[in-house]
Amino acid sequence: MERGKGIFLIILGSILWGATGPMMEWVLHNSELTVSFFLTVRLIVAGMSILIFLMLQRKKVFAIWKEPVWLKQLFIFAILGMLGIQYTFIAAIEASNASIATLLQFLGPIYIIMYVSWKGKVFPPKYQVIGIIGTLVGLFLLLTNAQIGGLLISNKALFWGLLLGITFSIYTVYPARLMKEWGVLVVVGWGMLIGGFVLSTVSQIWNTSQWNELLEYPIIIFVVLIIFMGTIAFVMFLSSMKYITAVETSILSSIEPLTAMIISVFWFNQILGGWQYTGVVVMLLFVTWLSVAGDVNLDLLKKLKKRR
Repeated sequence: MERGKGIFLIILGSILWGATGPMMEWVLHNSELTVSFFLTVRLIVAGMSILIFLMLQRKKVFAIWKEPVWLKQLFIFAILGMLGIQYTFIAAIEASNASIATLLQFLGPIYIIMYVSWKGKVFPPKYQVIGIIGTLVGLFLLLTNAQIGGLLISNKALFWGLLLGITFSIYTVYPARLMKEWGVLVVVGWGMLIGGFVLSTVSQIWNTSQWNELLEYPIIIFVVLIIFMGTIAFVMFLSSMKYITAVETSILSSIEPLTAMIISVFWFNQILGGWQYTGVVVMLLFVTWLSVAGDVNLDLLKKLKKRR
């Protein structure tokens, strides 16, 4: 029963998150909204909605603020994890498209393996090296269509895509203890709200004229749908990890890029080259392989922490 619940959560969460990609692409390309403004509104509205929902259920959402150690971890997750993954994801979409951005986040397991290997001062075993090489081969095919002459995406898109893999790994691994102690919704709600306020301060959202864009139809409809669907997707993704293994999460979350690609084909008529589709398959296969290795590495990291 618990495993079935986890599978349901990751599948539905992946479909919803995959669907928001093309929607965000449409909004960014058909309005004057910037990544910073759009994301600030999204994070603040979604974070407040979750916390208000919890307060209506009489949950003690402010209790974590009385615990300095946990509060520090919450801020790290909010800025590097929650804000990090959402900003790099939307920036990658703006610089390329939803399909490419969604696939680039699956580089996360490579970063996890590299970090844990560095932390443990050990070289990754052969099967991990094979997984990394296989994933990079798939990425090469995706970004070049097997044409050595150059990339099919801009350097800007590649930069945000590579950074997206890093933030995705932080978002996936870092909040595990936080969520076990305080619950998924409390951590996600505060993570979104804190991240939104930090971004609003940096971007000085109060000085922009983009507020008028939110009154335009159908922009406001898409923004509301993205906030609603994206928030549910985040909660479902993180909640699923309590019930299923990292391998199952990796396999089932591959529905996310497939959803984004299918919608993009019908909506934007975006069709990849033959070798690019091969790259997609290769990437997803080896990312699953790396998830097994990543799970092993996470166990190693836990042992290293216990020795301190």
